[in-house]
Amino acid sequence: MSRHWQIEYDAEHAFLTLDVAGQSANVLSQEVLNEFNQCLGEIEAKPLKGVIIRSGKASGFIAGADVREFEKITDPAHATEVARLGQQVLARLAALPFPSVAVIHGFCLGGGLELALACTYRLVREDGNARLGLPEVRLGIHPGFAGSVRLPPLVGDLAALDLMLTGRALSARAARHLGLVDEIVPQRHWRAAAISWLKRGLKHRRAAWYRRLPGWKPLRPLIVRLFSARVRRKAHPDHYPAPWRILELWREHATEEREAQSLGELLVARTSRNLVHVFLLGEELKRLSKTQAHGIEQVHVIGAGVMGSDIAVWAVFKGFRVSLQDQHPEVLARAMKKAHGFFKAKLKDPRAVQEAMDRFTPDLAGDGLRRADLVIEAIVEKLEPKQELFRMVESKVRAQTLLATNTSSIPLEEIGQALKDPTRLVGLHFFNPVAKMQLVEIVRGTQTADAALERARAFTGAIERLALEVKSSPGFLVNRILMPYLVEAVKLVEEGVSPVTVDHAATEFGMPMGPIELADTVGLDICLSVAQELSGSLSLEVPAKLRELVGQGRFGRKSGNGFYQYDARGRRQIPSPDKTAADIPITERLILRLLNECIACLREGVVTDADAVDAGMVYGTGFAPFLGGPVSYIESLGETGISHSLYRLSQEYGPRFNPDPGWSQPELLARRLRARPPG
Repeated sequence: MSRHWQIEYDAEHAFLTLDVAGQSANVLSQEVLNEFNQCLGEIEAKPLKGVIIRSGKASGFIAGADVREFEKITDPAHATEVARLGQQVLARLAALPFPSVAVIHGFCLGGGLELALACTYRLVREDGNARLGLPEVRLGIHPGFAGSVRLPPLVGDLAALDLMLTGRALSARAARHLGLVDEIVPQRHWRAAAISWLKRGLKHRRAAWYRRLPGWKPLRPLIVRLFSARVRRKAHPDHYPAPWRILELWREHATEEREAQSLGELLVARTSRNLVHVFLLGEELKRLSKTQAHGIEQVHVIGAGVMGSDIAVWAVFKGFRVSLQDQHPEVLARAMKKAHGFFKAKLKDPRAVQEAMDRFTPDLAGDGLRRADLVIEAIVEKLEPKQELFRMVESKVRAQTLLATNTSSIPLEEIGQALKDPTRLVGLHFFNPVAKMQLVEIVRGTQTADAALERARAFTGAIERLALEVKSSPGFLVNRILMPYLVEAVKLVEEGVSPVTVDHAATEFGMPMGPIELADTVGLDICLSVAQELSGSLSLEVPAKLRELVGQGRFGRKSGNGFYQYDARGRRQIPSPDKTAADIPITERLILRLLNECIACLREGVVTDADAVDAGMVYGTGFAPFLGGPVSYIESLGETGISHSLYRLSQEYGPRFNPDPGWSQPELLARRLRARPPG
């Protein structure tokens, strides 16, 4: 008897339904694949006209392979064997003597899409939530169940390469346009539609000839060169080998066996293991956000600047009713215009755009306060205005209303002094840009009630962001760790190293953006404000160069100049790197200051475990994901060696490199958000 698959029959057809036991979403574990193989063995000998494969989960079809099983695989041969198992099962599906159809809804990703590709036909239910894609590259691997072999003939070589290299997911409409699915059907008619398609028999569709033309053998080297230029801008081959391996497999017109062998090599390599670690940390944060109800329907955001408006727009986009308050009507008008453009780009359908705008209310007078379940403050980063605002807010909202501040560095205890009931005050620290940055720091003050924290965490999960709980302390976690790194970069510039050389060292290490460009992007005035806020408590020296540029009105990209010059479209003008700094340990100075601050945060209990540092820095700053986060990087190098390097730098460059006392406390690195397998 199958634990995960259910088989039903009518007079002519088999219906296979997957409902993985104990999981909120279907995933293809080895157990699930073995049971599927047994089901295929049962039906293939029957005189059927076809088989229909569907999901019994509300969340979708199949979300992919069971990523947690990846951590248990340490040998390339074993990984290859797992891939070959999946290939053989799906080959059996493709070879059935009658047609098959996959009826898809919700997530159809990775191995789930590869299973659908092995079917004769693919239908998507018309509910607007379908997402189809091959995101394996984001885990440092590529399709392993013959997806790289089956996809190009179906949608064309260029489209197939784009899907595998980017890992992006398609909507049902985009998938239909590409030829990935055969029809979008109303939910109530999926059964009749599936049977209708089965009547067409074993007719495997292929992409039009002109879509298959780039796969002509003499053209393949040219296509690879064109894609290589694009891939190089996103993925350093030493850091992220998977996209380069995808190009190699395609150029060679690789077989299923070669695909499996390549997957086996990548799956046990450092990059994939670290990317899987980061992915599972994100999944754990999502799980923790779903443990409580938030009871929030109406959100009121105060401050319609960049952050406030972006927070409001994102909450509306995720289904909440939102009122946005600001004392300047022109600022509110700008926010509403931005919201309409965002919804139009994301939702496409005019009716859906209008429904979103109907949930969004400009609120000059602050009338939304009396109805709000959650109030988010996003005004100027100064203590006194925030305290004054919260005094007013507390006098107007209901007793059960949750109060939140988007402060990036001010301790909650100081803001909460203005409140009669500071137990309902939490920090909701979003990162810019809100629509792209997944992390939200949930800041707990010494007086914050557990119930308030749980509601804030649940709300963050409801808007599909990752909630990371941090202690209220100067800079919290991410800004606290990031600021010494940025300050050291500016000090290097003060010493005569060019900004582009500093940034080049950081991006070669694996950072998505250099620290000087990052400072320009955030805004030098904001960087100066945060640095000054942290300078006293962290003994952080504010560089004179930063004060000088801000004093000259050079705020970075938003003003057209900062450390770099920018054109009218905000594009950076990049000079050539200089070669005069070859004897300066740029990368070491930048990264070790960051790592030292990570250990200090663990020692002081800013977060409760080492994994939280990895999650915060990867999802909050983009810290080299292929390294798994700063703590994973520390473990790969060894704490003793890093501590000795810090001591050596302190002798040459001063006490800012003194090793934190936490380096002598190895138990700090042993605390984990989630259990990790050995090796």
